[in-house]
Amino acid sequence: MSYIPLSEHKKAWIFNRQDLPITDEDKAQIKLLAPTRAANFWNMSISKQVDHPDFFKKGDWPFAIQTWQEQGDWETVWDSEETALPELITDHLNWQDNTTVFYCSDRYSIIETSWGVFKRCWKNFLFLDDGSILLGKKREQVVQFMSNGTFRLGVKPGS
Repeated sequence: MSYIPLSEHKKAWIFNRQDLPITDEDKAQIKLLAPTRAANFWNMSISKQVDHPDFFKKGDWPFAIQTWQEQGDWETVWDSEETALPELITDHLNWQDNTTVFYCSDRYSIIETSWGVFKRCWKNFLFLDDGSILLGKKREQVVQFMSNGTFRLGVKPGS
């Protein structure tokens, strides 16, 4: 099995908040990768060395300073009535809405959805902000969301 029900995610509540409602159509497109598939994706796309963004080290592309080009603040927009992602992010990730994206919190917690769904539901996703990395399928641009309310924009090497 490639996916497990979103309801089985340890933090499924983030997608069921009354104050940040998600349509049933969007919820149907938010897919939690099964642990084995998530681990394989993490190994191939992020790190074979560590399980969590807190522990990236030399040899992991997210650890390399040259990966990251710019940073900004997501928390101010998140706390506001504004619904759109910060413009720096949408400018950097100039993807079609149907682009498959992966929101990677750790080796076993990876959510697959579309760029369009992520853009509409980003405030929900950012309850998981502990260094989570957003990657697009067959895309080189990446974003990492930090728990201090900042993000950094980068380009994955070798893409």
